[in-house]
Amino acid sequence: QVQLVESGGRLVQVGRSLRLSCTSSGRTTSNYAMGWIRQPPGKEREFVAGISWSGSFTDYSDAVKGRFDISRDNAKNTVYLQMLNLRPEDTAVYYCVGKTSGRLDYVHRDPDEYTYWGQGTQVTVSS
Repeated sequence: QVQLVESGGRLVQVGRSLRLSCTSSGRTTSNYAMGWIRQPPGKEREFVAGISWSGSFTDYSDAVKGRFDISRDNAKNTVYLQMLNLRPEDTAVYYCVGKTSGRLDYVHRDPDEYTYWGQGTQVTVSS
């Protein structure tokens, strides 16, 4: 079984930066596609960013493209989300997610495709 634990969420001001981390335990996730999903208050969950198991492929939602960067360190079983120029609309609970990839080096955008979810970390951007 895989456990995902997020960290780094906090209250920040508009325009500031923040980096979220997600560390996995229980089993190596070096061959897992990983991602970040967020759920703003009162809204549905939405895809933020995804990364293939090798790290060769990444994808972002239009809302964060150019501001957020997803990366991974497979030796540390850790995935990162660097967030720049934060906006109030980025306020949400951010979930780290993962799924086995088999031989496919692929990014998954659909939250329902992910098998493993962390407990979430709150990011609040104040104006």
